[in-house]
Amino acid sequence: MNTVSNVFDELSWRGLVAQTTDEAALREALEGRLTVYCGFDPTAPSLHFGNLVQLIVLRHLQRAGHRVIGLVGGSTGLIGDPRPTSERTLKTKEQTAADVERIATQVRRILDVDTNNPPTFVNNLDWTAPISALDFLRDYGKYFRVNQMVKKDAVAARLNSEQGISYTEFSYQILQALDYLHLYREYGCTLQTGGQDQWGNLTSGVDLIARMEGASAHCFTTPLLTDSSGEKFGKSAGNAIWLDPEMTSPYAFYQYWLNVEDASVVMLLKVFTDRMQEEIAELERQVAEEPFRRAAQRTLAEDVTTLVHGAEATAAVQRASAVLFGKADPGTLDARTLADACAELPRAEVRAGDELVDALVATGLAESRKAARRTIGEGGVSLNNAKVDDVDARLREEDFLHGRLALLKRGRKSMAAVELVP
Repeated sequence: MNTVSNVFDELSWRGLVAQTTDEAALREALEGRLTVYCGFDPTAPSLHFGNLVQLIVLRHLQRAGHRVIGLVGGSTGLIGDPRPTSERTLKTKEQTAADVERIATQVRRILDVDTNNPPTFVNNLDWTAPISALDFLRDYGKYFRVNQMVKKDAVAARLNSEQGISYTEFSYQILQALDYLHLYREYGCTLQTGGQDQWGNLTSGVDLIARMEGASAHCFTTPLLTDSSGEKFGKSAGNAIWLDPEMTSPYAFYQYWLNVEDASVVMLLKVFTDRMQEEIAELERQVAEEPFRRAAQRTLAEDVTTLVHGAEATAAVQRASAVLFGKADPGTLDARTLADACAELPRAEVRAGDELVDALVATGLAESRKAARRTIGEGGVSLNNAKVDDVDARLREEDFLHGRLALLKRGRKSMAAVELVP
């Protein structure tokens, strides 16, 4: 078993603590071995950027010797945590069950890293489903006061909106409190973590344990992560950054972190990596003195991609970056990584035997055949990172990697992909 250590100072230094129920009491409790949990609802088929913050908090606590529980919300996912803006569309039980399995796999992959202090994984449907409506109201509902429930931020926002809030979503905080109570009774769990927007739900569990068990429990939240303009992190071109490689490819995931602004990269290194203070201080110096090297961003992208997708996937996307933004041979890329790397590039369908000048025009790399021929003649065009100097060159079947794609470049920064069709 790991040696227990108080990790509160480290979590605070990393910017992972926003609110606590009682900081002094929590610090004291962390001197012993605590059991801590965080819940993940299957409101989507995958976890996302924000969930990763909570998984990293659990990893820090796990490495410090504390017992961690990863909860997947098979029951709370059927209800949905109230959003401040509008009612959720409820998914079917079958859809929720399928998402539970996907998310449980992701939670296990990130938390199941310490065989000396293994995590525990639970599904709250196991203890919620057997409770009848009458038992729910009699045994638990009586401990909640509506005048307190309506003060929770998300509930208050919805009550002040035109749409209002259904009793279904209004009851969510009772279900989450019930989770904490069950884990307290079953595992001795006395600490829950979550995002800052979950504060009301977390404190509901603390209050329920105090009322029903006469015991003290703790919770703390992580802050909302925003960039220098105040925009929320975790979106890319309007889409969420997902942990599922089918929803956000490892290449796109890596590029997201690689393109983080200088003003935010040190903060994100503290939150998302295991780099120590000395290492991060050195990277911070490089951001200030040699920003063009983007050493901090490269470290961030490599560490987080390896955490989520593994070292092999990280190496593959780094090769892809070297292909797109350097002169590396694209033939070294597997078919999936090549397709992911080319996904955001301008693209045109071509046939074997088509003239290269026509491909340049079709992809938008040249305005006309005349301009394309001139650019080739000036040595400004490459095919699969090999310079082309024949203005009459034609595309051959062997030019298409994995029988499908070829990479065109005009100069160093203008890129496109051509796809072979019959």
